[in-house]
Amino acid sequence: MAENFGNMDSQQINADILLHAYRQGLFPMARSEDDDHIYWVEPDFRGIIPLEDVHISKSLAKTIRKQKFEIRINSSFLDIIEGCASPQAGREETWINETIKTLYLELFQRGHCHTVEVWQDDVLKGGLYGVHIEACFFGESMFSYATDASKVALAYLVARLKHGGFCLLDTQFITSHLQNFGAIEIPKKDYSQRLSSALRRRGDFFRLSTTASPAEVLQLISQTSNTGCSTA
Repeated sequence: MAENFGNMDSQQINADILLHAYRQGLFPMARSEDDDHIYWVEPDFRGIIPLEDVHISKSLAKTIRKQKFEIRINSSFLDIIEGCASPQAGREETWINETIKTLYLELFQRGHCHTVEVWQDDVLKGGLYGVHIEACFFGESMFSYATDASKVALAYLVARLKHGGFCLLDTQFITSHLQNFGAIEIPKKDYSQRLSSALRRRGDFFRLSTTASPAEVLQLISQTSNTGCSTA
């Protein structure tokens, strides 16, 4: 169950309002790609992936070691958000409308939105995007045109966040796909405490080299420490 707040049209919201909303525990959605309005969501139970307890399957680790994909960061934002908005297996409709695309492009241009992209032979096969504020990363959407592409993107995101000192990976809701990575639901009160703590710290999204080896990525994911990220 989620609490929805009033609709806003595209003239009432900008990037600054969006960033403020994230800091308060809200995020925006559209009802469909054809609806110009945005509504705010604050779930009673919030999905997160605890960075100190991420699960990677043996098959996914094997895929990462094989280096069948090339990972790029922030190289093709528009292609990523279009991919996330495209029809996928089991998902015929999208909540990503033109207003969402415009707002997140502005966040990207201001350095508050990032992409993790999965390429193969110079063809985009999958990826994700999300919002970066202090030591928080708010995952927005992901897509895949090839087996394991979105899973690889998420794995590389986790390694980047852990190496960069992030404290919160917000997934908004959880799916079976995310649960395989260790995603859990926590009550709104607990989420607010984690959010407040992470907003008092700084995360460096670019600390991990784009040429990090599969071994380094997997080693980072397996670390169970989360130094400096107490919710106290």
